[in-house]
Amino acid sequence: MKQKIGLFVIFSLFAYGLKAQTKPNIVLILADDMGYSDIGCYGGEIETPHIDRLATNGVRLLEFYNTGRCCPTRASLLTGQYPHNTGIGYMTGFDQNVYGYKGDLNKNGLTIAEALKPAGYTSFVSGKWHVCSNIQPEGNQSNWPMQRGFDGFFGILQGSASYFNPATLTIGNDLTKATRNFYLTDAISDSATAFINQQADNKNPFFLYVAYNAPHWPLHAKKNDIQKYMKLYEQGWDKLREERYKRQLKMGIIDPKTVLSPKDTVPAWNDIPEQDKKMWIKRMAIYAAQIDCMDQGIGRITDALNSNGLSENTMIIFMSDNGACAEYVSRAKKPHLLETEGTENSFDSYRGYWANLSNTPFRLYKTRVHEGGIHTPFIISWPGHTTTNGSILDNQPVHVIDLLPTFLAAGGIKYPTNFKGNPLNPLNGIDISKVFLGKKTERNTLYWEHEGNRAIRDGKWKLVSKSKAEIPYESDWELYDLSADKTELHNLMAKYPAKAKELESKWLTWANANHVFPLNGTGMQKRAKAFPREH
Repeated sequence: MKQKIGLFVIFSLFAYGLKAQTKPNIVLILADDMGYSDIGCYGGEIETPHIDRLATNGVRLLEFYNTGRCCPTRASLLTGQYPHNTGIGYMTGFDQNVYGYKGDLNKNGLTIAEALKPAGYTSFVSGKWHVCSNIQPEGNQSNWPMQRGFDGFFGILQGSASYFNPATLTIGNDLTKATRNFYLTDAISDSATAFINQQADNKNPFFLYVAYNAPHWPLHAKKNDIQKYMKLYEQGWDKLREERYKRQLKMGIIDPKTVLSPKDTVPAWNDIPEQDKKMWIKRMAIYAAQIDCMDQGIGRITDALNSNGLSENTMIIFMSDNGACAEYVSRAKKPHLLETEGTENSFDSYRGYWANLSNTPFRLYKTRVHEGGIHTPFIISWPGHTTTNGSILDNQPVHVIDLLPTFLAAGGIKYPTNFKGNPLNPLNGIDISKVFLGKKTERNTLYWEHEGNRAIRDGKWKLVSKSKAEIPYESDWELYDLSADKTELHNLMAKYPAKAKELESKWLTWANANHVFPLNGTGMQKRAKAFPREH
């Protein structure tokens, strides 16, 4: 049932005169924990016709990166800075008493909404916030959306929640309760759609941030959406992974020389006991249903843009915050039963077995900085500002830090050095408008660190390290030539030691300059203690 979230939309309009709008509207759509190959236009079998239509009407980037984790990516997306410069080098709510790991979005950067406001933009966020440490109304609200430049907010404040009865469901600055037949993905879509419908007569541009929590665990979906996929996943992860890989090759999503990575420690589907297969099938069917429902909502959002005559002057971006999630989560109050899986009485994840499928063809998962953790589907539809519609661009590595600078350039806005008495860190990202046209920008190097996982990408070269659960968190570096080995299968450390040393020196210089030290491996320690394996 559709949620009547339009009643909840809270925002204020600006009165800047009647001059016709020339600056583009911006709709930024973010999926949560969705793997590289889950959507149809990146090789997946899940039905995503509305997302695929954005790709047909725009371009897909094959070299787009995130930070590897939910809240660091959101912090970087909102501010154009590497996550440690925002205070969220690890997670929200974990204050490590050092600048890079305060666990709360600091005031040394502007959010997109704050940066766009001087140009007359009205801004609204619908969905998951997840960049503040306090999520209770009686505490400090200074990092809630309405205090960080947005004119309206509907959604959740924390990182994960029930889809049927989320704990921090919020309107503006006030917590509220879910109504009967509530489903969070639909509510996010309907709130975003209601906001768009209010913009038809507004002469000023708008920024709409649609931050879905789908398909992040828990596995919660509507019954009809789940049933649609039950038969499909009887094939199991082995066959479906091969099929995704073949489709990616045929579509041009991956280069013909890209080798499908090994299955990690995933068992063969045929070795799974028959009595267990039904549960595994249903888990993936629920995950697919979560993405399907999100796609349906994106269809309503794009329909609202079309019906209000806003499409031609609107930039629409779709992406994911990190790679697929291999976390083992099971918090059901009762032992999980097949009939309750996916309902409010369950609280599970789909584990690494299915996450390995979602990340086809890459290695590893969310939190890691190998390609499976940080490589993101990215689609932009922006009439008149991209190369040929339907193009797949593999021209340059770019990063989530580049979105804010790109939006500023589109709006003709200069980034300030101070804001409300606070000095601002310089932007780490750059304007990537040229990339959408198939051209290159000047920058060639990108950096990562999360939970002791480290990486640098410099042109075709990538130096990367998978962290350990004990101090020192750093493990040995690995060196890859991504132009020939996108799935990171052939470690070239022994062959090119000088190149590795050069890249390590660059990474250390960056880490020292961007508040990365001391490395924080808190999450690795917690996960190793709770779960001996990553899935």
